[in-house]
Amino acid sequence: MAFISLLASIGYFEIFVAIFCFFVLALRGGNSYRWNWPFLGMFPSLILHIHRIHERSVEILSITKGTFLIKGLWFTNMDILGTVDPPNVHYIMSANFTNFPKGQELKKIFDVLGDGIFSSDMDMWKNQRKLARALIINERFHKCSAKISMNKVKNGLIPILEFIAKEDRIVDLQDVFKRFTFDTTCKLLTGFESCCLSLEFPEVPFLKAMDDAKYVVTIRYLLPESVWKLQKWLGVGPEMKLRKASNVLDHVIGEYILMKREELSRGEKPKKDNEEGFDLLTPYIINDGETTSGLKFDTKFLRDTFLNFMFTGHDTISPGLTWFIWLVSTHPEVEKNIREELKAIIPIEEAEKWRLFTADELKNAVYLLAALCESLRLYPPVAFQHKTPLEPDILPSGHHVHPNMRMMIPLCAMGRMESIWGKDASEFKPHRWISDRGTIKHEPSYKFFSFNAGPRTCLGKEVAFTQMKLVVATIIYNYQIEMVKGHVVYPNLSVMLYMKHGFNVRVKRKWA
Repeated sequence: MAFISLLASIGYFEIFVAIFCFFVLALRGGNSYRWNWPFLGMFPSLILHIHRIHERSVEILSITKGTFLIKGLWFTNMDILGTVDPPNVHYIMSANFTNFPKGQELKKIFDVLGDGIFSSDMDMWKNQRKLARALIINERFHKCSAKISMNKVKNGLIPILEFIAKEDRIVDLQDVFKRFTFDTTCKLLTGFESCCLSLEFPEVPFLKAMDDAKYVVTIRYLLPESVWKLQKWLGVGPEMKLRKASNVLDHVIGEYILMKREELSRGEKPKKDNEEGFDLLTPYIINDGETTSGLKFDTKFLRDTFLNFMFTGHDTISPGLTWFIWLVSTHPEVEKNIREELKAIIPIEEAEKWRLFTADELKNAVYLLAALCESLRLYPPVAFQHKTPLEPDILPSGHHVHPNMRMMIPLCAMGRMESIWGKDASEFKPHRWISDRGTIKHEPSYKFFSFNAGPRTCLGKEVAFTQMKLVVATIIYNYQIEMVKGHVVYPNLSVMLYMKHGFNVRVKRKWA
């Protein structure tokens, strides 16, 4: 039992290393990011600053011209080349894309996602992307997505904001946005209502399981594979948490798949002219058991597809909404400009009255879109991108890479690099996105990396912008969001960039 208890604590090995390094580095002083310790490599410095990894990435990459090699623990293949240099990013993501897959190591770390589109490579990824693209570019999909979002704003989000404002309660707006995007993504995926966004704030095991899974895969990324695999085999430490989370995810997804199969078996197929009748799961289930383009449409494939779509939909839009509302609420001039733009696109007689906005009304809201782009630049929902070279290569910066090396593109650091965005890179300035003609400036994806780049560019970019605009326009025009005094806003340590302590606010109505 003592041996098992010891192994259970190994998942927190980095904490003990950090304590040791703190005293050693405090005695030596100076910049430690280049120290390559015997056996430990640069791991001590990495762990010492892990609580502020995003700021640390900016500091180091600014000094090293955008690219830096972190030497990992010896004999573990944990060397990491971090880069935000645009020519390198373009080379990795586009020019020499085939030599830089996500790799088997990332697939093992993210095994909870199965063989879904997020962690797949080569033909498996190509075939899934081709299938997903055919569905997502469908006009019915876009109409359905906009209508689902609009209905959820009206019947889910607004009642909560009204209640909170009336009762002068404190609410974690990040939790509200998590529930909102879970409901909308679930409806778009399955056609069924999940109703986790309600005044009762019910417990949602699926959301907690997703958070637990993201936490554990982040721990995996910091530890040698042999350590977390041993934990997994023994069923201890963080791996026990991941096992429980996976069971919850499998159970909930399995129920949705069963419900959809039963619905289709009864012949309850959606009408072609019914926008709300469209869902992404139905086309996959119709091919149940068949093999097309190398894809076998069995239960496992449906499970992996559901979870990957949920991960890329819910877990990108909800943090994006949270950081945006915080930035706007702490920048009164930006908030004023957005309200003035919204007021200008509605009839005069409706000005200064409570109202909802439609997707069509917001198509030409240039400043609002600029503010969203600026928020995503500073706080991209996906914290980093991982790649592994298939063959030895040389990046445009002159750095050599090889298959036993991890490559990482830290998106937060990329958005704050003065060499890319100018001296005011760390400031929230939506006007940097507006051209002299009053239109949105185009920034290349290897500079503005929030929606990925090259062949893996996000398929749901326009859907994400539409949903975010519907939500934030309604909130900013009709309400005043005030963060609770003393509440600390700080990014978490995870693959997805949420606020570590949530976003506690009060809500005030603007109009009677």
